[in-house]
Amino acid sequence: GGSDPDYSDGEGDRDGGSDAESRVLISHPEQSSSRRVESTWTVALQVCIPFLIAGFGTVGAGAVLDIVQHWQVFENISEIFILVPALLGLKGNLEMTLASRLSTAANTGGMDTAKQKWSLIGGNMALTQAQAIVVGFLASCAAIVFGTIPSGRFDWNHATLICASSIVTASLASAILGAIMVVVVLLSHKCHINPDNVATPIAASLGDLTTLTLLAALATLLYKSIEQQYWLAPTLIAVFFLLTPLWIWISIQNKNTKHVMYYGWTPVISAMVISSVGGLILDYTVSTYHGFAIFSPIINGVGGNLVAVHASRLSTHLHTVGELGCPADGEPAICPTPYHTFVTSIHSNTARLLLLLVVPGHLLFILFIGYIKAGHTTITIMFSVVYLSMAMIQVLILLYVADWLVHRFWRRGSDPDNCAIPYLTALGDLLGTGLLAVGFNILYYIGDRDSDVGD
Repeated sequence: GGSDPDYSDGEGDRDGGSDAESRVLISHPEQSSSRRVESTWTVALQVCIPFLIAGFGTVGAGAVLDIVQHWQVFENISEIFILVPALLGLKGNLEMTLASRLSTAANTGGMDTAKQKWSLIGGNMALTQAQAIVVGFLASCAAIVFGTIPSGRFDWNHATLICASSIVTASLASAILGAIMVVVVLLSHKCHINPDNVATPIAASLGDLTTLTLLAALATLLYKSIEQQYWLAPTLIAVFFLLTPLWIWISIQNKNTKHVMYYGWTPVISAMVISSVGGLILDYTVSTYHGFAIFSPIINGVGGNLVAVHASRLSTHLHTVGELGCPADGEPAICPTPYHTFVTSIHSNTARLLLLLVVPGHLLFILFIGYIKAGHTTITIMFSVVYLSMAMIQVLILLYVADWLVHRFWRRGSDPDNCAIPYLTALGDLLGTGLLAVGFNILYYIGDRDSDVGD
């Protein structure tokens, strides 16, 4: 292939100008005058291993959800299921967005000095804490409203339990995963590995498992204390609310995060609302098909993981070759065609590679579930065909939407690192949960009716 000024697929040729060429997208200092091009095999090698780690992380998350769906707190307060996609989506809203921002900074020379590095890290950690607490609170409000409307009953103790569980889970998971993301990006940059290929899959692998485990543990703890220590949930809510102004102040004082703190809320909150709709589907479907629980985090996590890698690479490329608000050369002015996304685009090799990972990856994960006899599902040929078809449709749509959305935000002058990934991972949750529900209904109606589809 030709050459590219950033981490691209190694096909096509583009004149990015002297500024783009001088940025630190190189593997060794002595190569500063040359451009760094990734071959498809390099991308495949760097993406596949984190993808598999991420996939088994989502399998672990699915196994956790499959177990905790029968716990007393989940059976008596089913609104917690509505929280699940919104809180798991925080890895897209916050951790993957953080990873994408740090990756872009690492790839464009924004983390070369210790001062740059720690300023960027400190501001971003404070930012994700503020966003986590606010989004956790709003997600709990959505769960309470969605849960109250059908029954017409409001329970104060249940409401405070949901709110406290959501806020504390969001904050702790964000702190843990944010710290891990910082370490991953710094190590990747030091080892001359493109952080775009590594950071977002690792965020996905640890995000679901960490968040679900925290949510289940906190909800159970608060449920057991609901009679005697009724003050515990409101106190936790108050403490985290009081910390929020501190995180906001730190973020506003930092030049790296000030703009995101003022203008970065729309994608985060919109993504939470989209994920909450997926939560409604999950709440309904889990009660009908018990085998659904173990597969929901897997299909959502894998889809979100793959599209986040693609979006992060697209964003890094745009930051490298041009200025925010200026369309990149060779990109469609309005809306790309699927042919452009998967065949003629400079990133089409990556898009096809990510698409090719779907079937073997999911097949490995569902066979592993069958091998360890997890969940309520018998892995039949019919189940595998329907499940893999739904997963392919999900990722096809996500990769195409990513190509359109990242370039749309870029042309409008909005940084795709902050805006695109929350929408894409939330859409992945909604598509994954919805398509999986369609798949389980198809299996039921064509007669695949053992314990996996709730008969």
